[in-house]
Amino acid sequence: MGTRVVVTVDGQSSSTGMAWSEVVLSELRRVERMLSTWDPSSELSSLNAAALDRPIVPGPDVAEWLARASELASRTGGTFDISVGALIDAWDLRGSGRRPRPVELERALSASGVGAISVDPVTGAVTRHDPAAWIDAGGFGKGAALLAAARRLESDSVAMLLDLGGQLWLSPHARARHVQVAHPANRALTVGRLLLPPGQSVATSGLSERSVSLDGERLGHILDPRNGRPAPPWGSVTVVSDDPVEADALSTALYVMGPEAGAEWAEAQGDIAALFLVDEAGGVRAHWTGPMTSLLPQDHAGSPSFLFEPNHPSSF
Repeated sequence: MGTRVVVTVDGQSSSTGMAWSEVVLSELRRVERMLSTWDPSSELSSLNAAALDRPIVPGPDVAEWLARASELASRTGGTFDISVGALIDAWDLRGSGRRPRPVELERALSASGVGAISVDPVTGAVTRHDPAAWIDAGGFGKGAALLAAARRLESDSVAMLLDLGGQLWLSPHARARHVQVAHPANRALTVGRLLLPPGQSVATSGLSERSVSLDGERLGHILDPRNGRPAPPWGSVTVVSDDPVEADALSTALYVMGPEAGAEWAEAQGDIAALFLVDEAGGVRAHWTGPMTSLLPQDHAGSPSFLFEPNHPSSF
């Protein structure tokens, strides 16, 4: 997955903690073998190389993840989309970056979305309709891996915190934890904290970690599937959910929507805990949805607040 994982096990002996850690790492490796688009032998790579207009039903795990991702793409109006591989190629986001010519961008857009790749929301069957189309797991892969690990542990009482490249999952048997929230432009700095309840996952999307520079302009890795262009570097979005796949995908979708439209959409859903950090000239401006309120620190008057700690190193 091109990232690192930190496994923290509480209240266990060293040998037991190591044993549980190995269980988790084994599960993460299993998911990576299925979803990696860098490995031509993975299940997802096989789907991406399938013959055109021929439905292929993947194994049950991949089918579930793709169906869930497809449902989230529909729910978010296409601001999250897994079929953006042609756009990734057009911008060379896996290389040094390039700016596609208008005709190239238009071609990549036609090779993206439901018209290029369709995923059956029930069976997860994948049908490619365009030779340049392929599915990227970048917007849901970490969530899928954490979900798989969570299910592997669900019948046990282990207290564990998993940190997979910045997306966290806290097991149901662990105690709630305060986690640090990074500055949207510098992941090494902390600007605040929030409470992560047991059985919940927290994911953040922004451009502080991965980007390319073209002609002096910094382009992020998050693409807007609606116009095929990199989303502007305005800040970051943090989402807390009991479904790691949802947290992963919605943080991306809300970032693409932008801080105002994203907050309006998330608030209208009624059940999305989302925190928006907007990087402005005068500092970081924070706003959040109603369900996030209970997860934020309280000021002396008992009202929710966001604690700014710009000089503290961040582990988030």
